[in-house]
Amino acid sequence: MLHDTPLISTLAMGLSAAFVGGMLATKLRLSPIVGYLLAGILIGPFTPGFVANAEIAAELSEVGIVLLMFGVGLHFSIKDLLAVKNIAVPGAIAQIAVATGLGTLAALFWGWPLESGILLGLALSVASTVVLLRALEEHNAVQSMNGRIAVGWLIVEDLVMVLALVLIPALAPHFTESQDKALTMGDWLPSLGMALGKIILFIVFMLMIGKRILPWGLMMVARTRSRELFTLAVFAVAMGVAFGAASLFDVSFALGAFFAGMMIKESELSSEVAERSLPFQDAFAVLFFVAVGMLFDPYVLVEQPLHVLVVVLIILVGKSLAAFVIVLLFRFPLHTALVVSASLAQIGEFSFILAGLGMKYGMLGEEGNSLILAGALISITLNPLVFHLIDAIQGYITKRPRLAKLFNAVEGDLHHLEGQEKQALKDLVILVGYGRVGRIIQQNIQSANIDLVVIDLSRERVEAMRSKGLHAIVGDGSHEEPLLEAAIEKAMAIIVAVPSPFEARRIVESARALKPEIQVLVRAHNEEEMQYFANQKVDLAVVGAQEVARRMVDYLHEMARIPKH
Repeated sequence: MLHDTPLISTLAMGLSAAFVGGMLATKLRLSPIVGYLLAGILIGPFTPGFVANAEIAAELSEVGIVLLMFGVGLHFSIKDLLAVKNIAVPGAIAQIAVATGLGTLAALFWGWPLESGILLGLALSVASTVVLLRALEEHNAVQSMNGRIAVGWLIVEDLVMVLALVLIPALAPHFTESQDKALTMGDWLPSLGMALGKIILFIVFMLMIGKRILPWGLMMVARTRSRELFTLAVFAVAMGVAFGAASLFDVSFALGAFFAGMMIKESELSSEVAERSLPFQDAFAVLFFVAVGMLFDPYVLVEQPLHVLVVVLIILVGKSLAAFVIVLLFRFPLHTALVVSASLAQIGEFSFILAGLGMKYGMLGEEGNSLILAGALISITLNPLVFHLIDAIQGYITKRPRLAKLFNAVEGDLHHLEGQEKQALKDLVILVGYGRVGRIIQQNIQSANIDLVVIDLSRERVEAMRSKGLHAIVGDGSHEEPLLEAAIEKAMAIIVAVPSPFEARRIVESARALKPEIQVLVRAHNEEEMQYFANQKVDLAVVGAQEVARRMVDYLHEMARIPKH
């Protein structure tokens, strides 16, 4: 009977197995993705028991890819990328080059064709945004500067992979047909030019027409006040644009869905669209991971253990070490380098998409696909442990003078005040965070002739402040080292003006641990935070809404005191 309804049986068994696997993974404090992949392995052809219909699972996974890429486009933020572009763009590109090179060298050593090695390297070079965001959320670091750098880095990786999705179909025929002869530029340049031309036409069409029509159409549907119609419209946009892009412009479903999300991101309805698409995205993304798991042959762990070990080392050590060095070379703090390295120590959804595309076009064999899946399973499983090692590694380095001196030398003098500069400070105030609020505070303190030391994670901001003669250092105020460098032992007060409430809490705790009697002034965002800081016995907590209300009431009181004529 199950064979008479392959779609229903595949959906039922796939989702049920994924639910059980996801729950078990969550209980073990692992990413649910590990559970979904294991569910796919259990109902796949390489393990005994029920075997789901592979063709239907593959088509359902295509829907999952479309909705995943639609979600990536919806959350793609040029603003977030531009805020960290100086480190994220060159850093991500250099790290991708290193990881791709390592993967290619390993594949050539194993006797694989060049195209298989390049595809393996690319798949190992890109981390999972889903896994990263979950790890950052667990450590309350999404809105921190380190978190923004890591997310910006992954945005660049995603953009490079989108470009790879475009180039693979164009170049694949020439690689597969020319294995016995050297490729020349004349072999692949015309096809590449044709593919890029179609992409440019598609992008122009989306920017000139899609950017106007898609938001306008969704707005018209929203005016009907029908929830089901709006949800249906969102799903139709994601699938329709993906299918249209593939049919009319010969580009991938993934690229079409990505641009559909990007165009809607600019509209007023972007948050509502994201909310409506999330259930579809979650459900079909789960099926995507299940379908990927079905393709994994677990016997590769027994038959090719050394190959699996090399792949895992490239993911956990090779590309993470490359990112670590790159971040330090850009003279960012040690903690930032460790966070970015830990963020990249895994692979996920884009790696699976690349592997699937490589198999489709004959550029990657089943062994390569299984190695990528094995690397993903192991790296995603170990990623929480890697994040937990950050503080231990930083503590180990800072407690050893030679190592600490080495990393300080790499980081540069923006992380330190000069000896004479520090000695001249007395009864100073430390300001952590130099954003919109921090700048206003600094200007007012400066006019009051109070010594001030600013701690901020942005190198550009610190350089600008130092050029004006201000005392400023690059660092994370939630750690002891920057606070000690800012001469907290001489400080009478610390002002916390960072935008992240979780980061603010850690800064308060670190400052009080170093100097319990210090006066603490902190920016809060809501009543809950005000209550938390009250429980921490901070000396002053200010929330914006209260200050706006107070100023307005004060103005009305002044008006009441003015005699009427």
